[in-house]
Amino acid sequence: MTASVDIASAANPRVKAAVRLRDRRERDRTGRTIVDGAREILHALDGGAHVVEAYVREPLVTSPQAHAAVTRLRAAGATLLTTSAAAFDRLAFGERADGVVAIIEMPATDLDHLHLPTDPLLFVVEAIEKPGNLGAIVRTADGAGVDALIAASPITDVFNPNAIRASLGTVFTVPIAAAPTADVIALLRRIPVRIIAARVDAEPLYTDVDLRGPVAIVVGNEAGGLSAAWSASDVTAVRLPMLGDADSLNVSAAAAILLYEARRQRGIPR
Repeated sequence: MTASVDIASAANPRVKAAVRLRDRRERDRTGRTIVDGAREILHALDGGAHVVEAYVREPLVTSPQAHAAVTRLRAAGATLLTTSAAAFDRLAFGERADGVVAIIEMPATDLDHLHLPTDPLLFVVEAIEKPGNLGAIVRTADGAGVDALIAASPITDVFNPNAIRASLGTVFTVPIAAAPTADVIALLRRIPVRIIAARVDAEPLYTDVDLRGPVAIVVGNEAGGLSAAWSASDVTAVRLPMLGDADSLNVSAAAAILLYEARRQRGIPR
């Protein structure tokens, strides 16, 4: 394997610029993010993301996925830069050992970019704080065949490297949008879809509500739940039964239960 540049120093300016993308302000400024790992990079390529450049530590490129990622990056025309161990250690997250890290242009997330089918299954997350939760929810949305995920008034950005990692890179393959809550509600009413909101104080159980047809399921912030904006008369509140001492599940666990109930009701493609 050959590369266009060999980066030996961890203090190389390109390495420093790549590492800065772990900070949201730099991602917002540049419109780029950093993606760790072969699986995540392959899903980004599957989703049509534009890879600016990739950093490769050749002795670590040993798995079939890592080889496939490097091959596809080269075919996509990305700049491949080989690195020393010191440079790659600074670039990579934790103990990841796939030997490849990519810099990717973040796809647009405005509501106008969503293209929805006639009877969409949408999932809305409001003000989620933890990137790991957001990424886990996107991974579940991918598995359950959601038509789009919408981040309402997001606190963490959907292309946070931790969210990308928790989603296994499916943030690049699941249609995703982000907008203020008021704009999201206006869109849902305009489509229109029935809005189903998960609340701990709701009366109906989630299994007692029809989740077929055009529907949007909504979950809220880890600490405070949903804002008052989701208490309108056209919003149906549902609850998950809590039989112990805790009053709610982790938001990513709640998302998985709600989405797979929707998938059960809507049918599983064969």
